[in-house]
Amino acid sequence: MGRYIGPACRKCRREGMKLFLKGARCYTAKCSIDKGKPVPGQHGAHRRGKMSDYGTQLREKQRLRNQYGLQEGQFRRVYEAALRRKGVTGEIMLQLLELRLDNIVYRLGFATSRAFARQFVRHNHVEVNGRKVNIPSYTVKPGDVISVRSREKDKAVAKASFDAATQRQMPTWLKVDGDNLKGEVLSVPTRDEIAPIVDEMLVVELYSR
Repeated sequence: MGRYIGPACRKCRREGMKLFLKGARCYTAKCSIDKGKPVPGQHGAHRRGKMSDYGTQLREKQRLRNQYGLQEGQFRRVYEAALRRKGVTGEIMLQLLELRLDNIVYRLGFATSRAFARQFVRHNHVEVNGRKVNIPSYTVKPGDVISVRSREKDKAVAKASFDAATQRQMPTWLKVDGDNLKGEVLSVPTRDEIAPIVDEMLVVELYSR
């Protein structure tokens, strides 16, 4: 399946919650969730009876996948990587998603959305520990310093995004220097420090079938 290029707000309406896919717009009165718009489709909110266990698991997986903006193959590879590690698979999966470079750039406020952060990384605007990295899925480690490259155009774009991100709360496991557009990963986030409002164990159960 190819990359989704339709309206981003449609995904939020389908999941019945904000996925924060449109940057600053998600914090305004224009947000389709705040407006109370119905589920997309011909019949809107008129759904059938109780959802099956499989349907519930699939919905939870789609909600998490859409929030991070990953395609199915990419998302499954994250799950498989979590499965190979020791610990609680669901929590490790969330940690791997949070430690992606594109997500870190978004969390630091250098991009208004994860989609924009992914593009920002791909276009060679980001450095990790002083070295250019243009792979959005690059896994950042505690102690790594993420910075915007020194070119004026790069800094201007990141600064505008940072100034617009004042309504977002900075995660406790990150430290940011807004003046120099630098950030540091202080630790691997715990489950309580990770934002997604999902039951990740339903996703694990789905892939374990």
